[in-house]
Amino acid sequence: MNADASASERKVHVPLGERAYDILIGPGLIARAGTEIASRLKGRKAAVITDAHVAPLYLDALVQSLEAAGIASATLVLPAGEKTKSFEHLMTVCDKVLEARIERNDHVIALGGGVIGDLAGFAAGIVRRGVRFVQVPTSLLSQVDSSVGGKTGINSRHGKNLIGVFHQPDLVLADTDVLNSLSAREFRAGYAEVAKYGLIDKPDFFSWLEANWQAVFAGGAARIEAIATSCQAKSDVVVADERETGQRALLNLGHTFGHALEAATAYDSARLVHGEGVSIGMVLAHEFSARMNLASKDDALRVETHLKAVGLPTRMSEIPGALPPAEMLMDTIAQDKKVKAGKLTFILTRGIGQSFVADDVPASEVLSFLKEKHPR
Repeated sequence: MNADASASERKVHVPLGERAYDILIGPGLIARAGTEIASRLKGRKAAVITDAHVAPLYLDALVQSLEAAGIASATLVLPAGEKTKSFEHLMTVCDKVLEARIERNDHVIALGGGVIGDLAGFAAGIVRRGVRFVQVPTSLLSQVDSSVGGKTGINSRHGKNLIGVFHQPDLVLADTDVLNSLSAREFRAGYAEVAKYGLIDKPDFFSWLEANWQAVFAGGAARIEAIATSCQAKSDVVVADERETGQRALLNLGHTFGHALEAATAYDSARLVHGEGVSIGMVLAHEFSARMNLASKDDALRVETHLKAVGLPTRMSEIPGALPPAEMLMDTIAQDKKVKAGKLTFILTRGIGQSFVADDVPASEVLSFLKEKHPR
């Protein structure tokens, strides 16, 4: 991990050649956004895309910072929530970017969580065949996951994130002060992605989280350390496999099950948010691995115990309302991006921090497992 001299701020560099960029992590970065952007990028115009939840909290401060650095900005405030990742709102964003006369060296700035980052990033990737893109993630989940790595997109009635492009940001500003405004539920949901990095291939980090999660939730140095470690972990995987042709798929641990559950709730955040789906999905992935005699049941129990301790759901039965039958969940899984040549691809594990890509998982085994776990 590359770190600045200041203990209160960290810098992770993503070395992707001409697409390389920095992730700055620490307090007060929205107030410094204009300075940081102006010192790195040439453009002097920006289209700021945000949502109705984030705008009242941080939009004025960001615009003032841009103006102070000589960057003129146009703003667009969209509805909050997963349903905003749609063709309708994509066209709204594209029209706003063009209306603002954003050129290739200018900036589209995503101020918000994963939904705004994915949507604004997709627009930045296709308007004028690609313009500069800056991520200012305002949720823990987006700071450690969706803002890093260049995956952008929208949802389809066939499933989540099925329409999109790879478009790397030119800078990520993860202001840790904004996390203090998150609800407990939102912060917990983001923490699921933090835990995921330990479960993929960093068992020592997972052990550290088991011992220090309360300090991470409290804020300060432990929170910055957890975010920086997560960003470095994602950077390492992205650099090794930018377009997800192999090992980058490991970042989807828990997501195949989780995405199916999100689709099953029609992306209703009152019932389930992404990080909660990932939490349940990671437990299911470890339990399914144990069922396939790949890992110990004790490891699955350890994962569930930790996620329960921080207040995350770990069972399908904890999702409010009725779920569709297991067969319908399987239909969604069969549409997942991680399906190749009709064969199911899952991220399974041989133990804590020993995840791997399984390219030919029997559909019959998955369906039987889902029926067993389904709350009915």
